[in-house]
Formats: sequence, structure tokens, C-alpha cells
Amino acid sequence: MANFTDLTGLAGVASATAASAFLLLLGLLPGIARLTKPHLTLLLGAVFALMLIPFGGMPLAAYVRGVTGDLSITTLVLLWCALLRPWCGCVTVEAEHRLALLTLIALAALALYPMALGAGAYDPYRLGYGDPFFVAALLLLALAAWFLESVLIALCIALAVLAWAAGWYESNNLWDYLLDPFVSVYALAAATISGIRTMLKFQ
Repeated sequence: MANFTDLTGLAGVASATAASAFLLLLGLLPGIARLTKPHLTLLLGAVFALMLIPFGGMPLAAYVRGVTGDLSITTLVLLWCALLRPWCGCVTVEAEHRLALLTLIALAALALYPMALGAGAYDPYRLGYGDPFFVAALLLLALAAWFLESVLIALCIALAVLAWAAGWYESNNLWDYLLDPFVSVYALAAATISGIRTMLKFQ
């Protein structure tokens, strides 16, 4: 019987697949956007369910998870914001601060991954094993983001810390709850594109 970590890991991969399929279909078939909410629900639900159907002894999501690993809490929050946007108007409120979150992710990734791979003498990945100052700094950042009405940043940090404290994933490193390579690459690309557009406006 699958444990809790496996179930949430598979659900995360299935969510990512559903969101990716939805965005891909929107790009290839613009008419998808004109579907009614019940039809969109059926479409996304079908993709989500398909990923959880056993194939060759394991769900399709398990094969993908074997390659990608568990997605970070930050990635899951962004995915579910994208999935719920057609149904929940409140989800679009975070659009004003979405770039701020992606910029923060990009900066964290640039600081974490090169040094964790040996680019410097210090390995910030070690902070994720329960360093009290690191946890306190994250919670203060979440509190500051909340007061600045950047709810998305506060939500991602708070949920990641709570999931880590509860031992949600197999990893016991807080960084794995905050970041993963996929959201890092996406954030770096989005922040770079935004920076280029800003520079072009001032030329």
C-alpha cells in the first residue's frame, strides 16, 4: 500500500501533467478557452485521473516521478493557481506579485545550486537541515510579504515550512520543499524575459 508521501508525490506529478496539458491545449487549440467551466473541469479531471491509472503495474505518474522526483511546495502552489484560475477569480489577485515570487525564486536558485555543486567554499544547502536562523529568516520574510500584501510569497513559504516540519516528503531538507530544478529554471527564464522587456521600454 502506498504511503502518504507517495500519494502526495503522485498527486503532485498528476497536477503538473494536468496543468501542462491544459496550457499546451490552450496554445494549440485556442477554442479550449471558450469551453464552459464544467467541460474544463472534465478535461482537467480526465488528464489527472489518467496519470493515476496503473500501467504496467504502476500509475503513469509514478514513471514521471521516478525521473523528476517530488515537486516542491512552491511548484505545487503555482500549478494549482494556474489550474484554479478559470474557476476562482481570487486566484488572479496574485498576478501583481507573481513576478516578485519568480524573481525571489531565481535569486535563491542562483545562490543555492552553484554553491551546492561546489562553486564556493560554503554550501547553503546545509541550512535546510533545520538551521534555526534560516527558518526564522524565512518566517520573517513570509510575514513581511503578508504585510506587503504579497500573499503568494507568504503562502509558498508558510506551506513549505509547515510541510517540512510535518515531514511531508522523504527529504528532511527544507530547500527541497522551497525549490526544485523545474520551478528554478522557469523562474530564471521569466525573470530574464521581464528584465529584457523592462530595459527595452527605457530605450
